[in-house]
Amino acid sequence: MLNHTKQYINGEWVDSTGSETIEVVNPATEKVIGKISSGTKDDVDRAVEAAKDAFPTFSKTSVDDRIKLLEDIANEYENRKDDLIKIITEELGAPITKSEKIHYQMGLQHFRQAAEELKTFEFIEERENSYIQKEAIGVAGLITPWNFPTNQISTKLASALAAGSTLVVKPASKTPFASIILAEIFDKVGVPKGVFNLVNGSGSIVGEAISSHPDVDLVSFTGSGEVGSSLMKNAADGIKNVSLELGGKSPLVILKDADVKEAAKTALTQIATNTGQVCSAATRVIVHDEMHDDFIEAMKELVTEFPVGDPQEESTFMGPQVSKEQWETVQSYIQKGQEEGATIAIGGPGKPDGMERGFFSKITVFTNVQNDMTIAQEEIFGPVMSVITYKNIDEAIKIANDTVYGLAGYVFGNDKEELKKVALNIRAGQIRINNSKSDISAPFGGFKQSGIGREWGDYGIEEFLEPKAIMGMPS
Repeated sequence: MLNHTKQYINGEWVDSTGSETIEVVNPATEKVIGKISSGTKDDVDRAVEAAKDAFPTFSKTSVDDRIKLLEDIANEYENRKDDLIKIITEELGAPITKSEKIHYQMGLQHFRQAAEELKTFEFIEERENSYIQKEAIGVAGLITPWNFPTNQISTKLASALAAGSTLVVKPASKTPFASIILAEIFDKVGVPKGVFNLVNGSGSIVGEAISSHPDVDLVSFTGSGEVGSSLMKNAADGIKNVSLELGGKSPLVILKDADVKEAAKTALTQIATNTGQVCSAATRVIVHDEMHDDFIEAMKELVTEFPVGDPQEESTFMGPQVSKEQWETVQSYIQKGQEEGATIAIGGPGKPDGMERGFFSKITVFTNVQNDMTIAQEEIFGPVMSVITYKNIDEAIKIANDTVYGLAGYVFGNDKEELKKVALNIRAGQIRINNSKSDISAPFGGFKQSGIGREWGDYGIEEFLEPKAIMGMPS
């Protein structure tokens, strides 16, 4: 049992001002693996005070000092590799190979990339009649989700530290232990007292306290649109900045000339990775109507290449949903899809055969889907795909954009002009063509209800800066 019921405030592990705890459950076994403190408003007040006191000094540290700090964090992060992989597999239920190749690696890359960005980042710009200085925004409140316990928190931490901001962090209570390891890493490398503070607890108490605190200058949140809207309302009272990375219902447009099997494999990878618990996952697959039947048959042949099972087994591709609540949500959407007239081509309701324990879902593919159906419009956050057909490329683009979200988009095929046309016309923050590699230096964030602001690379650092214009600066 991992009983970690202290908060990390002002460079020390301290007792919470409250006595309540939250149990953390392994979603593959349904067994409690540990407890964390259920933090209080007073805990947040102490953390914010520490961050506020540390800000004047830390914000004035040299760029070289911050580069070294980020590099030291990355090096110690590598030293804790085995611990991070183990705990992500246990608390999230991610297959152990994905814990290493995706979760661990993405967290590391953000710290490395932020250090690289700082080496060329321009904090000062001199124009003809003005001197512009980019200054750290102040105390940043970071509220992070459960689906990527290292990636989402690391991109925020790295960017904020690079900018010179001080931090109060609330990780998701379903997956808190990876963040606790990050706090241990920060402590080990000597991050100055008060610069980084970690308060565990519920969103309704700790998250609310952070977003409404008068001394928090920026709230950076990743999660659902509903919670993001609530945090914006809290932030509005203090006229504080917000950066939101919210939901998605991303399209994958498959061109008529695409290799059908490769396209099917791409689509299945999208919904099976991280058990579909990915805000940028391509959950609406838009295929030419003449390709539809062959595409479905190809997926039926290939789905066995994405085995669902024990996260500790290296052969497993897909683990469980993170919780019983999330499993039930996914099941309710599968039922809703059937009620609205869509047809299940693969998978369906219930757990995979022989898997009674754990919050496991089947990879589920719907056909005969209209884009106005609930399963095609709402974020399910599970391994559920809607296949929608089109007759021409303009119709495909119209379907792709017919959603309140705009986080990501994907296009797969061979015709270069059509690939470019689709990529340039999907209204989303990040587009990937033909399984191109992700670029950790490129901006990540959404259009429309998928969010406000950008993370990753230099764009991520900019979120934690305020430009100051000075006219008449003596030379």
